[in-house]
Amino acid sequence: MNIPHPVAAIIPAALYFLAGLFFFSTTAAAQNASSSTVPVNVGVVLDMESWIGKMGLSCIDMSLSEFYSLNPHYHTRIVLHPKDSGRDVVGAAAAALDLIKNNKVHAILGPTTSMQANFVIELGQKAHVPILTFTASSPALASLRSPYFFRLTQNDSAQVVAISDLVKSYSWRQVVPIYEDDEFGDGMLPYLIDALQSVNARVPYRSVIDPAATDDQIKEELYKLMTMQPRVFVVHMLPSLAARLFMKANEIGMMSEGYAWILTDGTTNVLDSLDSSVLKSMEGALGVKTYVPKSLELDSFKIRWKRKFLIENPIINEPQLDVFGLWAHDAARALAMAVEKTGEREFKYKNNPINESNNKQTDLQTLGVSENGEKIRDVLLKTRFKGLTGNYRIVKGELQSDNLEIVNVNEDGGKRVGFWNPEKGLTKNLSQSGTKPVIWPGDTTAVPKGWEWPVAGKRLKIGFPVKEGYNEFVRVKENGTGAEGYCTDVFDAVIAKLPYAVPYDYVPFAFPNGSSAGSYDDLIIQVYKGIYDGAVGDITIVANRSNYVDFTLPFTESGVSMVVPTQGNSKNRAWIFLKPLTLNLWITSFCFFVFMGFVVWILEHRINEEFRGPPSHQIGTSLWFSFCTMVFAQRESLVSNLARFVVVIWFFVVFILTQSYTASLTSLLTVQQLQPTITDVNELLKNQPWVGYQDGSFVFELLKSVGIKNLRPYDTPQQLDEMFKSGSSNGGIDAAFDEIPYIKLFLHKFPDKYIMAEPNYKTDGFGFAFPIGSPLVGDVSRAVLNVTESEKMNQIQNTWFGDQCNSLSSGSKVTSSRLSLGSFWGLFLIAGSAAIIALLVYGFIFFHKEQHTLHRTADQGSNNTVRDKIRAFLKTYDERDLTSHTFKKSNLGHGDKTNRVIDGGSISASPGSNYPPNPSNYSVQDTSFDFYSESGNASPMNHQALEMVVSTTMDASLGNGEEITEIHVN
Repeated sequence: MNIPHPVAAIIPAALYFLAGLFFFSTTAAAQNASSSTVPVNVGVVLDMESWIGKMGLSCIDMSLSEFYSLNPHYHTRIVLHPKDSGRDVVGAAAAALDLIKNNKVHAILGPTTSMQANFVIELGQKAHVPILTFTASSPALASLRSPYFFRLTQNDSAQVVAISDLVKSYSWRQVVPIYEDDEFGDGMLPYLIDALQSVNARVPYRSVIDPAATDDQIKEELYKLMTMQPRVFVVHMLPSLAARLFMKANEIGMMSEGYAWILTDGTTNVLDSLDSSVLKSMEGALGVKTYVPKSLELDSFKIRWKRKFLIENPIINEPQLDVFGLWAHDAARALAMAVEKTGEREFKYKNNPINESNNKQTDLQTLGVSENGEKIRDVLLKTRFKGLTGNYRIVKGELQSDNLEIVNVNEDGGKRVGFWNPEKGLTKNLSQSGTKPVIWPGDTTAVPKGWEWPVAGKRLKIGFPVKEGYNEFVRVKENGTGAEGYCTDVFDAVIAKLPYAVPYDYVPFAFPNGSSAGSYDDLIIQVYKGIYDGAVGDITIVANRSNYVDFTLPFTESGVSMVVPTQGNSKNRAWIFLKPLTLNLWITSFCFFVFMGFVVWILEHRINEEFRGPPSHQIGTSLWFSFCTMVFAQRESLVSNLARFVVVIWFFVVFILTQSYTASLTSLLTVQQLQPTITDVNELLKNQPWVGYQDGSFVFELLKSVGIKNLRPYDTPQQLDEMFKSGSSNGGIDAAFDEIPYIKLFLHKFPDKYIMAEPNYKTDGFGFAFPIGSPLVGDVSRAVLNVTESEKMNQIQNTWFGDQCNSLSSGSKVTSSRLSLGSFWGLFLIAGSAAIIALLVYGFIFFHKEQHTLHRTADQGSNNTVRDKIRAFLKTYDERDLTSHTFKKSNLGHGDKTNRVIDGGSISASPGSNYPPNPSNYSVQDTSFDFYSESGNASPMNHQALEMVVSTTMDASLGNGEEITEIHVN
């Protein structure tokens, strides 16, 4: 709800009036009750001359005064005993000892720093006096494990996760912490490094600055940082030292564009109290700050405090209350509540019973013990209330503070740009809405990259391997300085693609005499140790090496394969014509050829003279017709439409099958004429012949892990060729394993003699190596992609390997081009289905046409068996189908039926019937024609005589217009 401006102006005045009225009304009651209150001595140990000391004591005094004014009925009253620690550890310890021994305090508020708190905590535990600090934030204090220590400020370790999330959100990979050399600075560092590592950010350097360092010493350290690559710095210092650091950083140009600074809450929480010149030098830095929710009570307290503080400290202009003052206020209130809740009416000490009779005891030995400290401690652990800083909760002696805010430092202090809490992490703000953009050093909104190549930095030392063979990849120049080769040319092209200059020199990984100083793994270790800033060469990306360095994206083909000699297999080449088809396809094709011949014979036998005759003639004709379809050279004509339908479909299947066979056979004869001597790694595992590997390569360990035992190294392609020629029996090898780029280069040098065969073991190819966390890795990887996709890569490959090597991207492989049944089963299915359908249709037509024959056969005798019926049916099928147009002739006469008896037989003609009369009706026996000799054999002359008679009779009948239907000869 929006309140009108005049009303809004009246509300604070009304609140002040009511508060004053309540204060005066309770004063009298407080004075009346003062005689019955119990005083409780409480010490305050602070650096009274510091800003935090003055502000803290003022807030403590106001907190207690207002608390008891609001609670006049309380029986206890805290009596403060302030002591100045003098900004000294010994001074703080002495003050605490004096308070315990002489003032008999039952609690101590303070001290200011973590170093002062160490000894004071020990005193408090010895005297059972709770120590409540609202400024000592070092996580190391928790290691003291004192039950009487209460950290009522935010633990420094609580902000490290927020800092790491900030680093992660901007994708920074290197961070340099700058901290002061004391317990305050050292205590947080382990937690910070762990948090940064959890987001893959590396800490390459730690900048430690003594609190008493001079300006020149600070400047010297900053100049050292300028010569390094990282540009992200986390500053964890007390405000006084941090102010000096940023003044010098701004002076030498480290608050310019490209730098990123992150402040911890030790400085950020007091930004409003810093001088304007200091704030101006910090402009653009980010800071983590304790979040304090706004409230009317907080605003009212700030006004009252400022008025009171200016009265007590008139020389300070425009004081600004910060979170440390609020923590001091709430700590005093928490202590006052705890003292009251103990219910004690007497607060006293008891003497240490140890060595009471010894007169030579020290002050520590005679230190008394508070009888009420333990109860105060127990009540404090349960304290909960709504304070100026929000919900005030103490858990295990620690103040719980959930939310942090991210601020962007400017000349007015800090501008909020986001929030952080343990559950949600970084957010724009608590309501998830947008805020103002971050202004970085140099007055820019461009996010710093996080690292830069220092102008005054050293040149990179890039190591490269030295070896005898395969020096096309990398080698020492002829003049003895620098490097050249395929890999170095690629690296040069990649560095040229970077948007910034990177100076570097190639340094051979070799002894002074020029020989290799170790294996590729040894070179990687040198990069890991910092001897080299990177490594370039034919270095394969493998898992164990990535534990020590970061690799860029690969720039070559990957994998490990086997190379073996080839041999002309003359024995198998005699039967190479069988190889295009697999055995199952050969068998299926043969069966279908026979099946199709059978189907055509079934459909053509009764109506086509070319498919009739003796059984052997019919079988031969059917098979001949079927197999001739392979070359479409069949001479038999088809009469049946069903047969034509089947054969047309079969022609289509045969055409595809023959064309595929021809293509596959051509491929076998012209492309792959040589076969490897060893085609499978299982042969190596079974026979264990000698196997070669390139000396110094990781392939040795790979082969050992596979199970190959007999291994021999080689250095050069020429040596590998000689070892293959010798063979295992003469100190050579039968096979070799190497990375694919090496194998393809070897095959290019020795074509047609060797071949690359299975198996292939996956690797990631050649890459450039840099130290873990190097900012170059990402940029170089992107540049690798640009180079490999450009024409520049082809130029480099042609320079070192030539055009015939095809850019190291091809090589001979043993492949199979055999055709299987799986590629043609659909065609066979179509052809077989068409044939079966044609047979079913033909069978239906045949049974329908010849059903009279089956009925007549059944009527001839009641004792006919199934076998007799089948025999009669087959006999009927074997006869000609005289109704077919192939056996009909045109009728030129009147078409009346004529029967002529020719000596020993008869000729019957019927004009209107397709079914001739029973032959027994006109069978005639005549002895004038003896067609058989005495031996029972037909006489050639008698056959000729019969042919003449039949021919003459048929001509006469046809001349009269008669149709001859049957000739019967007895």
